[in-house]
Amino acid sequence: MLVSTSNRSTFERCALTSGLLTQEQIDEARTAVGWSEGDEPDADAPPTDQQLADRLVETGRLNAWQAKQLLEERTKFNLGPYLIIDSIGQGGMGQVFKAEHSVMGRIVAVKVLPLYKTTPDAVADFTHEIRALASLDHRRLVRALDAGHDGNVYYLVTEFVPGGDLRKLVRAEGRLDMKTAANIIYQVAEGLEHAHGQGIIHRDVKPANVLVTPEGEAKLSDLGLARPLEADAETDPRFGRVVGTADYLSPDQVKSPWEPTPAWDIYSLGCTLYYAVTGKVPFPGGSTGDKARAHCDLRPLDPRRLNKGLSNEFVDMMADMMAKNPSERIRSATDVMSRLAPWVDPVLTAGAAQPQLPKLAVPPVVAPTAKPAVTTPPGVALSGRTSDFRLRDTAPDDPKSPNRATSDAPDAVAQADKPAAPAHAKTSAAAPVDTAPNDAAPTDAMPDNVETPTQPTSIVRPLVVLLLTPLALVAVVMLVRWLTRYL
Repeated sequence: MLVSTSNRSTFERCALTSGLLTQEQIDEARTAVGWSEGDEPDADAPPTDQQLADRLVETGRLNAWQAKQLLEERTKFNLGPYLIIDSIGQGGMGQVFKAEHSVMGRIVAVKVLPLYKTTPDAVADFTHEIRALASLDHRRLVRALDAGHDGNVYYLVTEFVPGGDLRKLVRAEGRLDMKTAANIIYQVAEGLEHAHGQGIIHRDVKPANVLVTPEGEAKLSDLGLARPLEADAETDPRFGRVVGTADYLSPDQVKSPWEPTPAWDIYSLGCTLYYAVTGKVPFPGGSTGDKARAHCDLRPLDPRRLNKGLSNEFVDMMADMMAKNPSERIRSATDVMSRLAPWVDPVLTAGAAQPQLPKLAVPPVVAPTAKPAVTTPPGVALSGRTSDFRLRDTAPDDPKSPNRATSDAPDAVAQADKPAAPAHAKTSAAAPVDTAPNDAAPTDAMPDNVETPTQPTSIVRPLVVLLLTPLALVAVVMLVRWLTRYL
């Protein structure tokens, strides 16, 4: 069924202009929709744009994202030599798309700096990300392939990693067992080891930036906030400001944002591991400021309250990654790999170039009971010391708990401005915390109002009473007789 140019709908004109569809493909969809609604196509009642879009998605001519863009009258799907295929997600500095090179046919990921962010400072930041990523070449880091601009639209092209990020994996499949989580975090630590060796701090390690393939390979992505160790106010527009994602900020990142160290990334990686094995961020709920203060002053809920399959040794290692004091934290990504080794697949620790891991076998989520029974306080005497995780008196889902569990903790990037510290400044006190103290007693501690049992009563007292009672009766009788005689 041919349609004259004047009878084409807005959707059809946009589809043809975009180059995604031919007139023949559109006519085929119109005919199919027409026959599905009556015995013969009715030229007087053409299908709606939505019906055409739905049909083209059903037949695979378009995907849902492309159909939505055309319905919204967007027609530009090319960016330089790349054809934008689908939307992947939102990065630290822009939106990320799946695309295909028009000549090579290679599938890639393209990060685009939004037009409303195309300011001189934003372009400088974006260029810095491009150069930081281009300076790193490691199989555990998403590699940069190309960069450029199409008019005033700036973009960065990286390798496309099939699968999804760690946050989506945990949300879809549930918390991970120790081995699966250790395999993923070990690979991320490999990437950080390389970046730190090149003098670059990521500053935004979190589950959403950990890409995991169906085969279990992991890569760290999004260096939008990464900065060299030697950055200063002249080379880093964000120097002296707290940047990153509030749920994964290290205390020293909050207190001394002008002194970046690898310890920042180690703490954030520990929080990422905490999320992977519990399905919860360390400090859910509250504002960005509340979360930052909690990282500085509070202890997270013991992860064994949320996942009973965690061993004491595993939790002990995780606590060392999340130590408040950077001097007590695991010192390097290399040391993290060493501590994770007991739970990691040998093919990874052997340093295979292309490890072939088994498919992810993620256990289903088992909701914890309101107040699980505890026989031994998990916060005491692990490997000869007290763990950084303390068991709170409130259950994880208790609304009164400062660690009330939430399933959809936000991952918005916190870029709160902080006054730039002078070059000689070394420490900065964090803002006071209004939430509950971090030294709550374990649930099996004896309450203060429980009285101490008294010792057993002595047998001497009953014997004395038994002997004196007859003597007292005799004395009473004699007294009565004397009174009767003389009165």
